[in-house]
Amino acid sequence: METASITAWTLMNEVPVPDDVQGVLVEGEQAVTAFRTFRDTAIFTTKRLIVRDAQGLRGKKVEIYSLPYSAINMWSSENAHGLLDVNAEIELWTRAGHIKINVGKGADVRRIDQLIAWAVLR
Repeated sequence: METASITAWTLMNEVPVPDDVQGVLVEGEQAVTAFRTFRDTAIFTTKRLIVRDAQGLRGKKVEIYSLPYSAINMWSSENAHGLLDVNAEIELWTRAGHIKINVGKGADVRRIDQLIAWAVLR
């Protein structure tokens, strides 16, 4: 599996969960929160992280990445520090490989770290 494109994810700020996400959830799964990404949304659910990536000029083609929390073996978080370091980072080590997610200054890296801990450790 190629995970290089995943490193382009940047969680910008927390937003309301999009209504249309209900169509991709399984029975018993609930959306918890969402973050705006560069072109679409990342949604934390009770079972997985879903990242929707709108593509093309009009964004009509949508690729959906789904990472079950059970696939996460380890993670780390690093907060931004100083004037030149504007993005914090979350790194996930999974069965699919190593995934790096940038966290923009509008999102709280500690909140995201807590969401991952809640999802993986429960």
